[in-house]
Amino acid sequence: MIKHFHEFRDPVYNFVKLETDERSIVDSVPVQRLRSVHQLALEYLLYPGATHKRFEHSLGVMHLSGRVFESITRTDRRHPEIVAQIPELTNERHLANSKMMLRAAGLCHDVGHPPFSHAAEELFSANANHEDLTVAIIDGPAMADIWTSMVSAPLRPRDVAKLAVGTKILNQEQFTNWQAILSEIIVGDAFGVDRIDYLLRDSLHAGVAYGKFDYERLIESLWILPKQYEPDSDGTSEPALGVEEGGLHSAEALLLARYFMFT
Repeated sequence: MIKHFHEFRDPVYNFVKLETDERSIVDSVPVQRLRSVHQLALEYLLYPGATHKRFEHSLGVMHLSGRVFESITRTDRRHPEIVAQIPELTNERHLANSKMMLRAAGLCHDVGHPPFSHAAEELFSANANHEDLTVAIIDGPAMADIWTSMVSAPLRPRDVAKLAVGTKILNQEQFTNWQAILSEIIVGDAFGVDRIDYLLRDSLHAGVAYGKFDYERLIESLWILPKQYEPDSDGTSEPALGVEEGGLHSAEALLLARYFMFT
C-alpha cells in the first residue's frame, strides 16, 4: 500500500510530514483557525520576530508526539514490569492505531485557544479554560465527520480528547495505563512535547538564547518505566515516562530551559 504524504517546511524540525488521514484534520476549520491565533499573544510588540501562530506549534506537537511514540515503543525498550501493565505494547495493530490517535491529539491539543491565546483566557466563564473548549471542539459536530471517515481506522473523538488534554483536565474519566502514557507524551509536566515544542519554537522566534536544549537526545533516551514514589505517598505504581541515565543531562537542560524562558 502506498502512503501519501504532505510536507510542511518547519523552521525548528526542517520538515513535518502529514499522512493521508491527517490532511483532513489540518484542513478542518478548528485547526485552520489556529493560523490566526498568536502563540505568544501580544509579546510580538516587544519581540518583533515572535509573530508565530498556534498552527505551526500544533504541527510541531504532532511531529514530536510521533517521534516520542516511536522511541518508547521500540522492542528493546520494553521494561519487563511495563509489558504486564500495558499489554497494548505487544499488539502491532493496536500500536499503529494508537500512534495515529496520538498524532491527531497533538494536532488538535490547542484548538480551544481564544484569540491572543492565554491573554484572552480570563474572558472565559468562571472555571472554564481553553482545555475545556478543546475537548468540546474535538468531541463536537465541527470535527465529527473527520473521525468517522479516517481511512486507516475510525477514531473515537473522546479518546482523542483524552490524549489531547490529559488526566488533570478530564479527572472524572477513567484512563487506562496506556492512555495515561499517551496523554503524558503530549501534556506531561516533565517530558510533554507541548512544552518541548514551545520552548524550541518560542526561543527561535523571540531571538533569545534561552529555551534551547538537545531534544533529539532526550527523545532517544525516553522509556516507559514503573513509577516510583516516596515512602509517604499513596504507594501507587502507575507507569510513567522516564529517562535512561545517558539522557539525564538533556533532561536537566530541558528543566533549565523552562526555568529561564519562564523568568
